[in-house]
Amino acid sequence: MKRVLTIVLGLTCLAVNAQKKWSLRACVDYATEHNLQVIQNEYSKQAQDLNLKIAKKNYLPSISANMGNTVSFGQTSFGTGSLRNDRFSNSANLGADILVFNYGRLEKTVRKTEFDVEASQYDIETIKNDISLQIAQQYLTTLLNKEIVKISKAAVENAQKQYDRSKITTEIGTTAQTVLAEAEAGLAREKQNLKTAEINVGRSLFALAQLLQLQEYRDFDVEDVDIPDQLAPQLKGVDEVLATAYENQPQIKAAESRIKSAVAQTEINKTAFWPTVTASVGIGTFYNNLLNTNITGRDEFGNLVYERNYFGQYKDNFGQQAAVSLNIPIFNKGITKLQVEQSRLNENIAKVTLQQQKQVIRENVQKAQFDVDANYEIYISALQAEKSTKLALDFADKSYAAGRSTIYDVNVARNNYANAQGSVAQAKYNYVFSLKLLNFYAGIPLSL
Repeated sequence: MKRVLTIVLGLTCLAVNAQKKWSLRACVDYATEHNLQVIQNEYSKQAQDLNLKIAKKNYLPSISANMGNTVSFGQTSFGTGSLRNDRFSNSANLGADILVFNYGRLEKTVRKTEFDVEASQYDIETIKNDISLQIAQQYLTTLLNKEIVKISKAAVENAQKQYDRSKITTEIGTTAQTVLAEAEAGLAREKQNLKTAEINVGRSLFALAQLLQLQEYRDFDVEDVDIPDQLAPQLKGVDEVLATAYENQPQIKAAESRIKSAVAQTEINKTAFWPTVTASVGIGTFYNNLLNTNITGRDEFGNLVYERNYFGQYKDNFGQQAAVSLNIPIFNKGITKLQVEQSRLNENIAKVTLQQQKQVIRENVQKAQFDVDANYEIYISALQAEKSTKLALDFADKSYAAGRSTIYDVNVARNNYANAQGSVAQAKYNYVFSLKLLNFYAGIPLSL
């Protein structure tokens, strides 16, 4: 019973997933959360976060402890005799050091790392934006193909009616057999067009599922969004959109952050011209044991002095020290100067990269604006052509019913009307996508 219940629940879950239709917002949210390229860059961002933590930790002193043990065996010759010097020694030390002065190297390193963290975050946003645009385009392509399926279904229905009518008129002898054959051929062509349109829907859904990197794509489907046939023209200007894009697009912000990072790196390299001051403190003690005797010598009165035990020596030999060290750079083969020049070149490279990013944004915005204007004109022309071909089809149907035209004329008119409908759908979705792209650069989120 338990196994049967598990199977039923599993089938229920499959049915629920099969019925789910994805909205554009759901597709974009899923992709930006699960895309492997996004995840990879998020790990890179986490690595930069750790670099920032490491840079800030350098303000703290370094503390270390060490303990060493040494055993030595041998003898020392002198005159006609020799003396064994076998011994065991042990030492323990605890020390701390802190950087006192390095011409602000620590602060500049922290600042540079902060800019690197900013740039990596903007890189993630850039990848998310690119993925979102790809998904929006493929989503609209899927909706276009679905609309073409509706047009094809309507064409099949009309061709079926034409075939049924021709069959009746042929059977009663009012029309020739060629009329029925042409009606049957027309019906077959429309069914073929419908099958091609349905396959195109499946192909576009498959492409969208791949963009989403879904493991299972067979039951994947999207919501049917009704995009109105009457669309308004776009009134935004290129300059207005460009100003917003330069201010908000993450690839621009990433390039600006990398310029700041390059400048900070130059300042870091310059600190190598200045002295470095380090302070240190420490405590330590040691133990020494002559393995061949426990006599260490004589005191000031001539009495023999014996080795003390381990803890006794540790107590007697305990000491403290404090030190300040100054490191003054004098000559390092001109490497520091070359490093400064190299970092300044990196600054120039970063500035050129920013100009390149602005150039790409400008070209994309100008192209989007051009596409908006051109696609809208194409859309208006396609609407007029659809209206004219629909009128021609109506006249052809009436003329055929009155016996003044042939079925070939009707089929030609019907094909022209179907093509005009497809052109309207194509122009409409091209205009919608170009408009969404332009609005995207203007800072408007993607939606339908």
